[in-house]
Amino acid sequence: MSNTPMAASPLTRAVLEIDEYASGLGWDQPARLFALVDTARLRAQEPSLATQLGLQDEPETTGLTPIEQDEVPTDKPLDEFLATIAWPDAVVGCALTVERLMLPPSAESQVPQGLSDAKLAKWVAEHPDRHEVRMTVGVLRDGTRDSALRLREKDAPTEVLTGAGLVPGLAEALSATFAD
Repeated sequence: MSNTPMAASPLTRAVLEIDEYASGLGWDQPARLFALVDTARLRAQEPSLATQLGLQDEPETTGLTPIEQDEVPTDKPLDEFLATIAWPDAVVGCALTVERLMLPPSAESQVPQGLSDAKLAKWVAEHPDRHEVRMTVGVLRDGTRDSALRLREKDAPTEVLTGAGLVPGLAEALSATFAD
């Protein structure tokens, strides 16, 4: 968490910590899902796990600890997979990091109509103005959201964009994992 601004909210810090972790793994990675747990509660209720995660010496008492979950399946759409998730009460939020191809708004008028999802994905992948982006989106049970975007061609910690509304569809899907 070395480069993460301390003034940021606990959720922003967790999202940036996950972005930094994903960055260390390199590009062309599968989606990764994380449970977010209250660090102080984790230390009190699960001291051995906290030690295993290296949290015993953390001065932070209001932070969130991301815990990576099992692999996200690649054989079904992400929204279908997320719809199958239910979190235990100890989980106060969750985050997902995923890579996608994006086009600038100026390319929207060029998109051919009537393409299947597969053909549209191929068209975007071959577009000269496409950008590879890693999105890390985090949500809390109370509805708080934050996200970080990193472009492959500007892959540096100082070039990460953050904001609550950057990836609204994914934030909505993650929030739905907490719906009763």
